[in-house]
This record gives sequence, C-alpha cells and structure tokens, in this order.
Amino acid sequence: MGKITISTLDKMKASGEKFVCITAYDATFSRIISEVGAEAILVGDSLGMVLQGHDSTIPVTISDMAYHTQCVCRAEPKSLVIADLPFMSYTTTQQAMESATQLMQAGAHMVKMEGGTWLSDTISSLVERGIPVCAHLGLTPQSVNTFGGFKVQGRTPKEAKSILADAVEIQDAGASLVVLECVPSHLAADITRKLDIPVIGIGAGRDTDGQVLVMHDLLGLSQHTARFVQNFMEDQSSIAGGLRAFVDAVKAGRYPQEEHTYN
Repeated sequence: MGKITISTLDKMKASGEKFVCITAYDATFSRIISEVGAEAILVGDSLGMVLQGHDSTIPVTISDMAYHTQCVCRAEPKSLVIADLPFMSYTTTQQAMESATQLMQAGAHMVKMEGGTWLSDTISSLVERGIPVCAHLGLTPQSVNTFGGFKVQGRTPKEAKSILADAVEIQDAGASLVVLECVPSHLAADITRKLDIPVIGIGAGRDTDGQVLVMHDLLGLSQHTARFVQNFMEDQSSIAGGLRAFVDAVKAGRYPQEEHTYN
C-alpha cells in the first residue's frame, strides 16, 4: 500500500471500492494498522474512554490529543491520519485554528470536528488555510449530554432531513470527509449517494464508502459495546490477524451485516 491521501479515498469512492479506518493512539498499533491495509487511522477522542477510563469523551483535552497524535505519527504509517478536535476546543473559528494547528503540527493529515451547519464558516476558514477537515454527524459523542445518552439519530423525517442538509452544507464549506455515526442505514445510503466526498460509517449500514471502528471494540477488549460492533478476534491467533480480519470483511462486503445496523 502506497501513501494514502484524500485523493486516494476520492478515487476509491468513485470506483465503488470500500475503504477502512481504525482508531489508534500509539506508535505500535499505528504501525500494525497501516501494515494490515487500513487506509485511514483515526486518533480518536475515544481515548478518553478506552485509555483514560472516563465514561465519555468530554474530559479529553487538546494536549491529550496532540500527544497521542504525535505517538501515532512517529510510526510513519502509510494510512491517512485523522485527529479529533476534542470537546470545546473549536467553539470559535480562532480557537479552532489554534487547536487544529496543534494537531497538524503533531503530524495529523486532517482534523475531525463534531457538528452541523454551525461549523460551516469554521470549516471554510480551516480549509482556506491548508487544514483539511472531516466532519462528524449523527450521534456526536461530545453532545451525549444534550442527546440524553448514546442514541440513534435521524429516525424521524425531520431529523433525517436536518442531517442530510448538514452534510450537504458541510461539503459545500470544504470538508473532505464525513463520518456518520448511529443513523438509519437508509439515511446513510441516501447521504452517501448525494455527496461527492467520501462518507465513513459507524453504525450506519453497509452503503457508506468506508467503515470505522474503535480498535478496542473490534478486538473484543471493551466491556460495553454497541450493536454495530463485531469481535474480529474470534478465530484469530494474533492482534494483527484480528485487525486484518476487519479490513478484509469491510472490503469484501461481509461487514456490516443487518444485525449491525439501525432502521
């Protein structure tokens, strides 16, 4: 696998080839994930839960994210590295610039932000200054207290229309990727068809251009997992084998199955 860029993912979307994203937080797993063929690595604020032991991503700081992004990037993975901007680190365009600068200087190729149309001006400003953006719609974990828990989004016609409108506006603002989390599969399929940019799903059905899972979840290490999680360590003798099984399943269309999706 050569060095993966956003242009690589654009070409894969155009050709209908599925791509894979897996979270990583250190150099060792970054290297392995790249070696098994995942096109993207997400340095997720999920580290707050799987590494730090919190019950949400809210306590994670920009310093935490910069440190773990540096660790991941020292492995020099061929995968595209996306780093999360954590809770309340992009409330204004100026703050977003400063936070994104830290992650890009730590080695990230792109930053990810949770939110809809209110982020349009910020996305445009970041992209104009050479910082690629991945947007995150649907269930946005940083808003868990607003949602009243980790709940599926977009089930009503009004919610679905709003998420689609957000996706289109965010694309128009200059975002290069969109993550859809915990939305009905038919809505994710509709958004994927209507957007020119690649769409990554997590709990969003099989019709998105790519799939992402938290590494600890797919390796069967997490105590509590969502409906969309499959343990890929079953029948595997090594961690690399489990990670490769996820990559292979996505590319072959064997994951996600119906039981991993929401209607």
